Amino acid sequence: MDTDLVRDLGVPDRREAAADALVALGADAVERLVRELTDEESGVDWRPISDVLERIGDAGFDGLLRGLVSASAESSRKHIGFAFSHLGPSALDRYTAALSHPVPAVRREAVRGIQYCGEAGRTAVAALLPLLGDRDQEVARQVQDTLIFQGPYVIPKLQRIREQGPGRQRARALTALAELGGEPALSRADVAAIERLIRVKLPDDRPEGMWACWNHWIAVPGGDQAGIVQMLGLVDPRPVTFALGNDIVDADGHGCGQDEPHDGYERVFVTPELDGWTLVLGAWCDPCGKERSEDVLRLCTELSARYGRAHAYYYGGQGDGSAWLVAEQGTVIRRYCETGEGEDELLTLGEPLPYERARRVELGLRPDWDPAEESQDDEEEWRWTAHDLARDIARFFGVSPLDISADTPSRGTGVVALTPYGVAHGVTAGAYRI
Repeated sequence: MDTDLVRDLGVPDRREAAADALVALGADAVERLVRELTDEESGVDWRPISDVLERIGDAGFDGLLRGLVSASAESSRKHIGFAFSHLGPSALDRYTAALSHPVPAVRREAVRGIQYCGEAGRTAVAALLPLLGDRDQEVARQVQDTLIFQGPYVIPKLQRIREQGPGRQRARALTALAELGGEPALSRADVAAIERLIRVKLPDDRPEGMWACWNHWIAVPGGDQAGIVQMLGLVDPRPVTFALGNDIVDADGHGCGQDEPHDGYERVFVTPELDGWTLVLGAWCDPCGKERSEDVLRLCTELSARYGRAHAYYYGGQGDGSAWLVAEQGTVIRRYCETGEGEDELLTLGEPLPYERARRVELGLRPDWDPAEESQDDEEEWRWTAHDLARDIARFFGVSPLDISADTPSRGTGVVALTPYGVAHGVTAGAYRI
């Protein structure tokens, strides 16, 4: 076979003619195409190779299956797996048969292949369910993810597994149910079991630092968790471990800006008292976003009138900026935002905090400044510094959720509660760490 035909699949203006010629060769081209997938020096992407093997049909499927079984290097298995799992609905029956293959890599890629068949893959759901209990955890996890991808259609089948077994399938069926339907999809027995597990873990639970990509929080001195929950209008507070509270905050934060009605404002994690402060974590606490900034300003003002002080912060864990709001005795002392957005300056209130002034002096800048009078270099230096400053300011005033650890003094139990937004719109489904 002409080796150049395979290499021509990597040349845009020759790809179509090469593909047609290779399909015409049929089974004679398969071994060379699969070998190209394992070549680290190849300039041909796996996609056009997969397309040709799909058009060749059964011989292409069998060649990729043999390649998966014999591949010794992880990179080779990866490239062959990509091609194998993208053969499309025409290979659905072959994927279904491969679910019983003795080699875990074949079973895993066959499951992926069924997922990539889209709606056509629904016909293979019954064959997928037993693999929720596969001895290979990567296979079982891929089945779990593929069933979630199929959507609410599979909920009754997963509920039946929870009720009737087999036992090996029940744990991952529960995770998939939680992802697809949340608590409403779970039986009362399952909900009770989860709540019991949380109660068992709570006595030994220790603080864990927040790990979200986008971190928003309100900080209030003292440990009056119940009073803070009431003042913020939060309802249905449920005890949670730190891992569970942080995981919910992170998952909800990634939902911000996505399809309505769920945009991350539905729930917050209210910590126990941590080194003299109670923290309320979640996107609903955002002091600088246009949807929440004015309400958070009001809430912090009211909290500070009762507790003497209340702060709100935003810190982008991926270099997405900072914001801080400080209220004392019912008055806003300072609000400042540096996220790179064009209207950040419109949120500025009050005079610079002592910490801001001190930081500017360290940089060789004037402690008090007017942006209109700053040189471009000075303004740029301050903006870069302020971009990451929220974490430091929170630490200076009291405690930052990004820095707490098992050694942080803690008193009480954290809760996840619904915000007024969550009461009105409900919460998105999800499975979380406990």
